This record gives sequence, C-alpha cells and structure tokens, in this order.
Amino acid sequence: MFGYRVPAPDEAMLISGGRRGLEGAPFRVVTGHGKFVLPVFRKTRFLTLAMCESEVAETCVTRQGIALTVRAVIAFKVGNDHESIVNAGQRFLSDQDQMSVLTGRIFAGHLRSIIGSMTVEEIVTERQKLATEVLETSKAEMAKIGLVVDSLQIQSIDDGDAGYIAAMSAPHKAAIKRAAQVAQAQATQAAAEAEQAAARNQAEYARQTAVVKAQYNAEVDRAQAQAAQAGPLAAAHAQQEVLAAQTELAQRAAELRQQQLVAEIVKPAEAEAERIRVLAQAEAERMKIQAEAAASHDRVALDRMLIDQLPQIVKEAAGGLAGANVNVLNGADGLGEIAAGLVGQGLTILDSVRRNLGAPQASDDTKPGARKQLNSGQIDVD
Repeated sequence: MFGYRVPAPDEAMLISGGRRGLEGAPFRVVTGHGKFVLPVFRKTRFLTLAMCESEVAETCVTRQGIALTVRAVIAFKVGNDHESIVNAGQRFLSDQDQMSVLTGRIFAGHLRSIIGSMTVEEIVTERQKLATEVLETSKAEMAKIGLVVDSLQIQSIDDGDAGYIAAMSAPHKAAIKRAAQVAQAQATQAAAEAEQAAARNQAEYARQTAVVKAQYNAEVDRAQAQAAQAGPLAAAHAQQEVLAAQTELAQRAAELRQQQLVAEIVKPAEAEAERIRVLAQAEAERMKIQAEAAASHDRVALDRMLIDQLPQIVKEAAGGLAGANVNVLNGADGLGEIAAGLVGQGLTILDSVRRNLGAPQASDDTKPGARKQLNSGQIDVD
C-alpha cells in the first residue's frame, strides 16, 4: 500500500522528519511492525540488527616482555533496546560497515591492555579468563555506541621466533611423548600377546582338527579293513567248518573201520585162539582121564573107548559152533567161559553115556574143574 513501510525481522526502521522520537531522539524507531510514512515529508532508513563479526590480529607484549600475536574473533550486534538502536543509528546508519572496524579497534586496545598485565603461561593456559576480562572491560564502551558483544573467541597465540611457548610446552611434550611411547609399547605388547594367543588358538584348533581327522581316517581304514577281511574270514570260517566236518567224518570212518577190523580179524582170531586153547584143555583132560582109567582095572575097556571118543565129541561140539551166530556178552572172559562150557558139555555127554551103559559116574572129586566150568559158562547159541 502506498506510504506503508514494514522493516525486516532483523532490522529497525528509523523515520526522520516530523515529530521527534522518544526521549528526544532525532527520529522515531519502529521494529516488528509496519507504519504509514508520508512521502516527501518523512524519510525512512533501516538499521541492521543482525549478527556481525569482527576479526582482530594484534601484537601484544606480556608482563614478561615477550611479544605475542593474538588472533581473536568478536561476534556483536546492535542492541534490541530503543537506546542502543538510537545510539547505533546516530553513529553507523550512514556507514554500517564501520561497526566491525570500530569494534575490532576497541577490542585490540583492550587486548593489549589486559595481556600486558599477564604472563605467557597465564595467557596460554587461561584463554577463557583473558576473553572474559576483555569482554568485561569493553562492555561499557560498546554500550555507548549501541553494540552488544555476544562472544569473544581467542583463536591463536603465537610468539613468533622467540620459542618461549615451544620451550614452555617441551616438558609437557616430553611427558606426552613418553606417555605415548608407553601407550604404544603397551599397545604393541597387547597386540603381540593377542597375536600369540590367536596363533596358539589356531594351533590348538589345527591340532584338534588333525586329531579328529586322524581318528576319522583310522575309523574309515578300520571299517574298510574289516570289510575287506569279511569275505576271506567268512571263507576261512567256512573252510574251517568243512575241515572240521571232514575230520569228524574221517574219525568216524576210522572208528567204523576199527570196529570192522575188530569184528573181521580180531574177534575171529580170538575165537580161534580160544578154540585151540579149549581143544588143548580137552586133550589134557583126555590124557588125565586116560591116566585115571589106566589106574582103574574094572573099567578099562569102557573108559578106554570113551576116552578115545571124547576128543571127537568135543570137536564135533566145537564144529557145531563154527557156523553158529555166537554173541559174547562179557568180552574175552566170555570166550573163556564158552570154551569151558564146551568142555563141560563134553563131560556131561560122557556121564550121560556112562549112565546109559550102566557105568558109574565120575565122582565130583575126580572132575571138579569140569563141573565148575560148566556152571560158570554163559552161552547163547542159535
């Protein structure tokens, strides 16, 4: 709208002409809102309220006489109150860049003054104290020109080629260097220990892996060997069983052959020997009978005849057994009993003949052996 002016948020609108401002100010101050301004009769100007910056690089001499180059940055602005705006407007409205130049000069003077009362050690170690003192001493002067300092930062302090600051920091540098070397040595040692521990762990893991692999390979080899030996072992066991069966069969065949030989050779031989022995006993008995008969004169003829026939009787009895199926129940003793039985039968026959002819029987005293052999023999003739 024509004649209506509005300042920016970071500006103050100064209206000159017409009535004076508050407290006798040569202009009226408008901030935060607009206002009608009559053209030609009123003149409007704007003063920045934004933050401004000023850099200071000043060579200052300390209390010890050592020259130091101090670099600082000052952040300032026009105050928000009416008085500060009026003061700043009267001084900087036509050339607002002069605010930075004048602020730098003001702070340079205060820096020289304050640093001149301090030592290098204090300046280096207490920068914040230096900045605070400079701000406090410059506050009143800055307020007179309508400026407010927000902050002061000491950027650098340099003694040039004097080397004072470097010498002052040498012990600290040495201590820091020693601490750094110790820390580096400790870190190197820790790294070496960690590396050795890692190597030991890797070696242990490799050893365990090798052991497990060896055990696995051994189990595989053992299983393969058992599998490879299974066939030959089975064949060997089968062959062993065959040999055992053959051996048992051979033993049974040998036992059967032995029994056959005993039945075919030994038994007939024993029977023949027993027969011969029986005949010999009969012959001996016959001779005994002959002798007894020779001693008896009343039966000479009869006894002579019986004695002559007795071997033939016994022979016939023995011959009757030649084709018979004879079972011997008690072994070799049975064979002797058979032979004794034959002799006993012969004597029995002899007694029977005597009885039939009316001849007296032989007394038991003359033939005790024959009677006893007849009673003890056990014969089974088919």
